[in-house]
Amino acid sequence: MSGPEIFVIIIVALLLFGADKLPDIARGLAKGMRDFRKATDDIKRELETSTEDLRKDLNDVTSSIKNNVSDLSENIQRDAGEITDNLKKDINEVTDNIRTDVNEVSDTIQKDVTEVTDTIKKDAEEASGNYSYDYTD
Repeated sequence: MSGPEIFVIIIVALLLFGADKLPDIARGLAKGMRDFRKATDDIKRELETSTEDLRKDLNDVTSSIKNNVSDLSENIQRDAGEITDNLKKDINEVTDNIRTDVNEVSDTIQKDVTEVTDTIKKDAEEASGNYSYDYTD
């Protein structure tokens, strides 16, 4: 409300109630506004007090949930680490077994090739010894 509107309301109140009753009305109005303000302050205070327990409970629940999630996360990370370590160990064992088998097969092939080469050389020497040519004729 602006200044002229308030002025009009004061003039209307003067005309309706008269100059004698206007101070009593103002006091009553002021007392009513004070009581209203006090009531709203009491309601605010009561709401703050009643919600304080709820806020505390909510903070406790939130803290508990955070702790549980943190514990669960740590357990999952630890389990994942153990699984990873076990997989690496198993893969290394399989790799070592495959290397051992490949080396054994390679050694066996090398040995067989050496034996075949020696046998061929021996047979070639025997064959060349059995055929002697006499070029003097």
